[in-house]
Amino acid sequence: MTVVDTSCGKVRGAVVGGVWRFFGVPYGQSTAGSRRFRPPEPARWGGTLDAVSQGPRAPQENTPPGPPHLIWNVDVSPVSEDCLRLNVWTRHLDAAAKLPVMVFLHGGGFRTGSSGSPIYDGHNLATRDVVLITVNHRLNVFGFLSLGDVSEQFSESGNVGMLDIVAALRWVRDNVRAFGGDPDNVTIFGQSGGGSKVGVLMAMPAARGLFHRAIAQSPSSLLRVATSDEARLAREHLLIELFGDGALGPDIVARLENLPVDQLVDGVRRAVRRAGGVYDFRPMVDGHVLQAHPFEPEASSMAAAVPLIIGWCETEQRLRFAGTPAILGQTWDSAIESVAGFLGVGQREAVGLLKTYRAGRPADSPGDLVAQICGDQRYRRTATQVATLRGAAGHSPTYVYRLSWRTPVAGGSLRSPHTLCLPFSFANVDKAVALVGRGREPRALQDAVSGAWVAFARTGVPYCPSTANWSEYRTPDRTTMIFDVHSRPEEDPGRAERLLLETMPGYAASEVEGGRREDLIVRAATSCGDAEPSRTL
Repeated sequence: MTVVDTSCGKVRGAVVGGVWRFFGVPYGQSTAGSRRFRPPEPARWGGTLDAVSQGPRAPQENTPPGPPHLIWNVDVSPVSEDCLRLNVWTRHLDAAAKLPVMVFLHGGGFRTGSSGSPIYDGHNLATRDVVLITVNHRLNVFGFLSLGDVSEQFSESGNVGMLDIVAALRWVRDNVRAFGGDPDNVTIFGQSGGGSKVGVLMAMPAARGLFHRAIAQSPSSLLRVATSDEARLAREHLLIELFGDGALGPDIVARLENLPVDQLVDGVRRAVRRAGGVYDFRPMVDGHVLQAHPFEPEASSMAAAVPLIIGWCETEQRLRFAGTPAILGQTWDSAIESVAGFLGVGQREAVGLLKTYRAGRPADSPGDLVAQICGDQRYRRTATQVATLRGAAGHSPTYVYRLSWRTPVAGGSLRSPHTLCLPFSFANVDKAVALVGRGREPRALQDAVSGAWVAFARTGVPYCPSTANWSEYRTPDRTTMIFDVHSRPEEDPGRAERLLLETMPGYAASEVEGGRREDLIVRAATSCGDAEPSRTL
């Protein structure tokens, strides 16, 4: 074991397989009691802290066990409001090493998740001479409850979960040299909700200069932060469930500060149900912490100098839909109803979209096409839209990818689902056999994706032997790296689908899987049953 002196106190880590690791390092004080709903304060301790075990998760709902192919993505750490912790992996404890730093933000939307899942183990990336850091921060109502109407001291409460991440990045700036890292070469990256957090950080004045490159993997809501009205409505739903009245006052804030964690968490669950499945405890445009929407109507200039990688898995939505026979077994009738309901368009538009997708996927069933369209609307459209906006604004290069490799597990029904990128980007396929299987192909993808990520963190260009021809995304070429058995760049893949999808209304549901529009798909599929279609495409 060895001891490192940080700005908060001394920490003792352990070395495993040639990599030093420091787990559960506090970067902020406990957020309980009078610190609840307030910006983070730097941690302080005396003596030496044994940093050998994961820190607690942020308070959140206990999610039910997922399907077998997601067993690798489970963290059973206890929850606590003393959750502002981070983990560090590094091969060097020499300030002269000046290694690239990669800071990962976990998924789970803005509602659940933690950095303690086995798939986020940073050992393998650290062996490639980067310093890898993962972060826990406040979530759901603890991180994104807007109370600024009551008092100026709560003016930032609707975004304190993001301010936690900023505090972690400041800790990195002030301390990473002692772990062999270069504070002037920091890459933030995240998947799903973590990818969305990356997008929000790119528009936050407080985060400016704390990172220099960014990677957003499958950011489902990068274009969806809350307005003040949406944040207020979410708060009212919560207060009604907790206290029977949606009115806010100083006495209510005091009660919220002292309410037991489990009661607040249960109140969030009931508030979401009251809102019809729509979840709005997420970052909000408050005019201060987040002054404007990150990418509407244009890309924020805050991160104009920050190169970005952004992309998606080709069949994102199959993570949920593969286990729902009513969806994948749809007829054309129900497929039309599903697409119309999900996109909020008429049947004529839905038919046109299904025809366009079927032309490029003639072997797919109606249910397959529904899953494809839903995933593309939530993830593909976000990625290409952000890349286009950044290009139009003349920002630093944006690189776009699509992960198209199909996993053989679950009889091949998952294809290329949401979360598939994680084992490859962390070089941890051995920890995710339940999702990716075994053999040469997963290892080849692991080398390609993690190699590109590390190269990007080191130089700002994602070039490795598998991605040597990956150029930035610019119109009209729209070059996209296809990660597959044989990875390759393609110009504007699925162009006809992209063009038609861009004419549809923007995705307006929430971070909740199973939210309002997804439920429309299930209802349409179920109501149409297995009857023979009365129309064809």
